[in-house]
Amino acid sequence: MDKILIVSGPVIVENNKVLLDKDSKDDFWKFCGGRVKENESLIDTVGRRSKEELGIDIEFLDENPYMTFAEKETDQGSIDVILAHFLARAVGEIKPSKDIREWKLIPLEELKNESLAPNIIPALQHFGFIK
Repeated sequence: MDKILIVSGPVIVENNKVLLDKDSKDDFWKFCGGRVKENESLIDTVGRRSKEELGIDIEFLDENPYMTFAEKETDQGSIDVILAHFLARAVGEIKPSKDIREWKLIPLEELKNESLAPNIIPALQHFGFIK
């Protein structure tokens, strides 16, 4: 088992609403994105995962990612997770895959009422959307 997992995804904010989704793994709202494959760049992963999860293409607004780190407990033990988030905009109509239970554009002022993955608020702060 890998001890380090690198994931990458977009931060998409339109009209003061952030695009988040829930998958079948847990009950947190998350940015779309996922594991970087071997011989794949962080940017390539954003494009691939956005298409796979939500059926959208991505236009990058900033190619300097917000990077963060977390530890995740698994059945096989603890792993380190490195997350890279790129500011982007969605291109095309959202057509979620079967793995996505729910998606929505959540108003930034309503985020405190939601069950969020721990990286959501810091990434939005980094890109200047919330204080």
